[in-house]
Amino acid sequence: MIVGIEGIVEKKEPTIVHINTNGLIYEVNISINTSNLIPSDRVKLYITQIIREDANLLFGFIDTNEKKMFDTVIKINGVGPKVGLAICSTFTPTTFASIVSSKDVNMLKRVPGIGPKASSRILVELADFIVDGDDNIDSGALSEATMALESLGFKKDAIQKALYGSSGDTSTLVKEGLRKLQRL
Repeated sequence: MIVGIEGIVEKKEPTIVHINTNGLIYEVNISINTSNLIPSDRVKLYITQIIREDANLLFGFIDTNEKKMFDTVIKINGVGPKVGLAICSTFTPTTFASIVSSKDVNMLKRVPGIGPKASSRILVELADFIVDGDDNIDSGALSEATMALESLGFKKDAIQKALYGSSGDTSTLVKEGLRKLQRL
């Protein structure tokens, strides 16, 4: 699986970029926000690869929060990569997080391809969408610990209460979370 591409920009359009990596040129679908941040010569993108029967698609992002946003919304039933890129092109991750937290259906309906029904479903399923402030070890460990505790059957809101204010590596957070969840 391809998770990142670094190379020379051969061709750049608003939603597609061709990246030459040692003679192999990849076509990568990008959002307009990412397109505006790509320099004209060299670029490094974080990649989401989607393999289908008829296509092998690459979606690139300069910002890891934008990649996280894309990966999260395409998991929602009825939201594909095309709509996911439209959301990434319309909103920054911070703006999207505030729209989700305020449950602003009208703002979400501004995205091409999203109607009132789809926007309501997206807001319900993404009630806990959080943007990382910085990509540091604690935020990654916190999300990994949350996923581990969810896989053990604990509810997300209980996990967030138990891990609130905690820090450390993943195993420390899981142990601390289990200890606190036993008391809840």
